[in-house]
Amino acid sequence: MASISRMPTVAQSLGGALGQKLWNAVGGLVQAAPAEPQFNVSNTLASRAQVIAVSAQKGGVGKTTTAVHLAAGLAQRHGLQVLLIDLDAQGHVASSMRAHLRTGSQSYVSQALLAQDPDLAAAAVPTTLHGLSITLADKQLSSAEAQLASRMGRDLIVARALRTVRGRFDAIVIDCPPNLGLLTLNALFAADQVLVPCDLSVLALEGVDDLMRTLQTLQWTLGRSPQVLGLLHTRVDRRNHKQNAAMRRAIGHSYAGLSLNTEIGVNTALPGAQLQGKVVFAAQPDSSGARDYAELADEVHRRLFAACKP
Repeated sequence: MASISRMPTVAQSLGGALGQKLWNAVGGLVQAAPAEPQFNVSNTLASRAQVIAVSAQKGGVGKTTTAVHLAAGLAQRHGLQVLLIDLDAQGHVASSMRAHLRTGSQSYVSQALLAQDPDLAAAAVPTTLHGLSITLADKQLSSAEAQLASRMGRDLIVARALRTVRGRFDAIVIDCPPNLGLLTLNALFAADQVLVPCDLSVLALEGVDDLMRTLQTLQWTLGRSPQVLGLLHTRVDRRNHKQNAAMRRAIGHSYAGLSLNTEIGVNTALPGAQLQGKVVFAAQPDSSGARDYAELADEVHRRLFAACKP
């Protein structure tokens, strides 16, 4: 885990045109926290569950695949009670897990967040995978985000909505939207940790830079940001030794010590499992994709939960 304090100062990171653009984007969404907020965030965030936001500013890096398999891996391999929250209006979590969803009426994240007293407990539904529950996104989430932008305390909506479920689960994994909008900022503010999937490309590294600046801005404006659990290298073509080594050096130069030991290789089992609507552990348990994501779940468990055992 790495604290945001390891990164350059806010003044340095917000300099120039890029910094001004980021400040305009984030500053327009984030409200400075009052000296005595009505909602006691610190008490809520201190309760049981570890909240892990999975966030990437570049698409195509396996963000949702990572969120789904981290949640499933922690539940199935380590016996944790896990809640997977889909905050991405594309609703890819449900598509990726449709074979594991129970039949019957289901509520959605948008309804829970728009309630007068936001509460995700009503939207959490168990899956057929032992220990794993999910909340479902729908297309209304985009319009809900616009409605939430006009509310008082809009930066704390997800944190408030989590307060009743944090005591029921060991881990809460949030699949963030692939943009720097209000829901992403809410998720990052509510999270204890942020996991950043990135492939070994220059564009993905630029996306990591954007996210790190966002974390600094959250710390500066609201006095809190999640710790960086790590950078997860995804879609790694293990045949490209030289290119991979060069990008690992570049990432290590900018973010020394932040890359996880686990890497997710390119593997046909992962899109194949998505077509079946199953996690790869169920669809192709002997594949390299299943082994890679099992390794991720094990590494995250060691970092966050192993020390908590009696």
